[in-house]
Amino acid sequence: MNNFKVSVQETSNNAIVKFELNQFITKHQSFEFNNIDDAKASPLAQQLFYLPFVKKVYISSNFIAVERYNIVEWNDVQDEVAEQIEAYLNDGGEVITEDAAPKKQIPVTVYAEATPNPAVMKFVANKKIATSLFEFTSIDDAKLSPMASELFHFPFVKSVFIEENYVSVTKYDMAEWQDITVELREFIRNFIADGKEVVLPEAAEKMENSTPQLDKKFEALDDTSKEIVNILEEYVKPAVASDGGNIQFIGYDADVKNVSVLLQGACSGCPSSTFTLKNGIENMLKQMLPGKVETVEAING
Repeated sequence: MNNFKVSVQETSNNAIVKFELNQFITKHQSFEFNNIDDAKASPLAQQLFYLPFVKKVYISSNFIAVERYNIVEWNDVQDEVAEQIEAYLNDGGEVITEDAAPKKQIPVTVYAEATPNPAVMKFVANKKIATSLFEFTSIDDAKLSPMASELFHFPFVKSVFIEENYVSVTKYDMAEWQDITVELREFIRNFIADGKEVVLPEAAEKMENSTPQLDKKFEALDDTSKEIVNILEEYVKPAVASDGGNIQFIGYDADVKNVSVLLQGACSGCPSSTFTLKNGIENMLKQMLPGKVETVEAING
């Protein structure tokens, strides 16, 4: 059974609302439909055009944007539309017919970017390739990711970290980046361009450290732990993501005032991560939560 979930996201244009999905619905393609006749290639868009206030439908890899006529306000109808989309997809409804050509096809580009960790290279795509973050440390661990599984067939690949628009690859010392970067970049670009699934739809539900699972754990945390998580999310994660890595909260011991975090991707095993941890994250948490945090310890993913 499908397990699609839809969340409503406002946009800068108050006539347009995005309905974001927890799974991909097209093969990295985008489609725009202006009316029901124009939408013959999309049974889902046609169904939406039966709603009298729908003016335009835009379907992308993991969201549907709908523009409304002024006869209604989104606040009055957006939840109903989200439920309709969710029900349609979970009933196995077709999004785009197989022979449909995308209205706007953007060529896939991937560029390689060095990280502070000399063993890790970040490969950044111009398209969204995953709806959550995932880390795979072995080929057995990568069964839920066709891309990671194939990357592990390269003998020099040690681990794979996948985020929304990039892949961080950790190599063994046997290879030098100058000898393998172009090969990896082309493999990743072709994989995405061919419309293959980077991560299986059920991966986010099955993997404990995926974003949906972490959201559930957050609700069960004590107040101080929630404060720590929010600080990490706002001040630390954007910086480590730009370096091709991730940091996750593991636990807080109130008795000794110690915070445990998990370092993933380029942050895992990075020579500079200890300095960043002690001089950056630890000092920040001490200042923002005085008397509650004394030390921060890291576990490498």
